[in-house]
Amino acid sequence: MKIAANLSMLFTDRPLIERVIAARVAGFDGVEIQFPYELPAIRLKEVLEAAGLPLLLINLPAGDLMSGGPGLAAVPERQEEFDVGLEQALSYAAMTRPRFVNVLAGRLADGVPRDRAMACLVNNLRKVAEAFAVLRIGVLCEAINPLDMPGFLISTPEQLSDLLHRVDHPNLQAQYDLYHMARQGVDLAAGARLLAGRIGHVQFADCPGRGEPGTGTLDFASAIRALRDNGYEGWLGAEYKPTAPTAETLGWLAQWRSM
Repeated sequence: MKIAANLSMLFTDRPLIERVIAARVAGFDGVEIQFPYELPAIRLKEVLEAAGLPLLLINLPAGDLMSGGPGLAAVPERQEEFDVGLEQALSYAAMTRPRFVNVLAGRLADGVPRDRAMACLVNNLRKVAEAFAVLRIGVLCEAINPLDMPGFLISTPEQLSDLLHRVDHPNLQAQYDLYHMARQGVDLAAGARLLAGRIGHVQFADCPGRGEPGTGTLDFASAIRALRDNGYEGWLGAEYKPTAPTAETLGWLAQWRSM
């Protein structure tokens, strides 16, 4: 499996534009960026081409989600803002050509019944999947643990599986985050079995702490074996919080090449 560096969390001691080259020097096969929109798309395209690295993933704009709000995707009253974010992501992706765009479901907004929020999310995911199908870019949605992000609408593999079923679009797949599953005690192999054939991308960090592999107790070898046993042959995205400067936390990388 190829391994991508999440540049929103790794190499953060330097400007975003410089992190692409840093990832290449460190030996990563590609990069992903949560919200790259601060950087002009043409500049990111140029540095990706210079480094010879593919862009695996960006997130759709998520409004106030990262600062504690409900975000955009499941809030009916924020539909116009969501649609503006979709247009921004389409324009950005047309230039930078990520393999996937991830839609964060968000938290349940105050005063919005869960069934109404879910209906909004389903409609928005179907809309995004259809729009990005034209660009031949896949769309993802992920489950995020409710301990780190209380109130998040989609937390478990079962909820994510149900969501994929409800949207029922061939251009929508699951993003399976090993850290978020382990953080809430989910059996990683069972989750991989449930979502088999529908996982488009995998991210990882050790648990607890969300540090680099080796700083916690997560059995990565077993988790990766379970993914393979259930048909996953895609990328792994390193989305962890380094416990030291990133270059000093990459002792795991060479070992993973032989997994």
